[in-house]
Amino acid sequence: MDPTWLSKQLSPASPRGTPRNPYPSRPWLQDRAAAAPATTNVGVKGIIAGGITGGIEICITYPTEYVKTQLQLDGKAGAGKQYSGIIDCVQKTVKTNGVLGLYRGLSVLVYGSIPKSAVRFGSFETVKKRLVDEDGKLNAQRRLLAGLCAGVSEAIFAVTPMETVKVKFINDQRSSNPRFRGFFHGVGLIIKENGFKGVYQGLVPTIMKQGSNQAIRFFVMESCKDWYKGGDNNKPVPKLVVGFFGACAGAASVYGNTPIDVVKTRMQGLEAAKYKGSVDCAVQIWKKEGPSAFYKGTVPRLGRVCLDVAITFMIYDSFMELFNRVWP
Repeated sequence: MDPTWLSKQLSPASPRGTPRNPYPSRPWLQDRAAAAPATTNVGVKGIIAGGITGGIEICITYPTEYVKTQLQLDGKAGAGKQYSGIIDCVQKTVKTNGVLGLYRGLSVLVYGSIPKSAVRFGSFETVKKRLVDEDGKLNAQRRLLAGLCAGVSEAIFAVTPMETVKVKFINDQRSSNPRFRGFFHGVGLIIKENGFKGVYQGLVPTIMKQGSNQAIRFFVMESCKDWYKGGDNNKPVPKLVVGFFGACAGAASVYGNTPIDVVKTRMQGLEAAKYKGSVDCAVQIWKKEGPSAFYKGTVPRLGRVCLDVAITFMIYDSFMELFNRVWP
């Protein structure tokens, strides 16, 4: 064995003084022992911090989600048209059901937002841990990949059943004789009539929506944070700045995938049976309502998502900082 080999590996390019990997083509042999203790629990921390964040966030922003869903379910001008816009939707809802009418279906999202956010951030932190380079950074492609994995995971394990039930609850309220008397009664009725698949309608468009959502959001957020830190990973980002970056990430995701969100909402509504599938739904919307229908509810969704993402990242960063201090 060459006696100078170890000294060659302890070069200045290795800042922590850890031996370099003598086999670059086999990165799994890289010695990362020195960094292991700091990242061992990152996935678990992400799950817990994400769950807490999801519960707080949805209680703040739900009315905008309610209005957005109502406008997307509203048909073209004619017998099925109920609302002329955002203000009209709010006024009619409050007049008919009171202020609490804007919170109809909240319990569904509270039950779903906690696991959704937990899966999202837990998945992102876990995938990010696997993809970062030795300096703890992600390149552009890996940011997109980590966000995509987070979105697909939450779509399968939390978002699809939650969103399907939420849309059916809101859709039920639009009927002259609402049938759902509460969360558990409504879910039981849906499963009884449609089977388990009744709470998994629109899975494909939901995966497309959430995958693109989180790919865009995490890409923008991580890029903005890296820009602000200027290459210094230890530089803190103020919470208000995190909130601003989150709002930008949310706006980018809205303009990027609102058409997918409209198709997903229609496929999860009570009238989903009239469509053969997601593609047929998109074709029918285009033919009967025109291309502008794919951006129905964009303004209320933009307001909700920007606020949602800003609050989410601010709360999440705060909890992760706390956990990193008290939970090594």
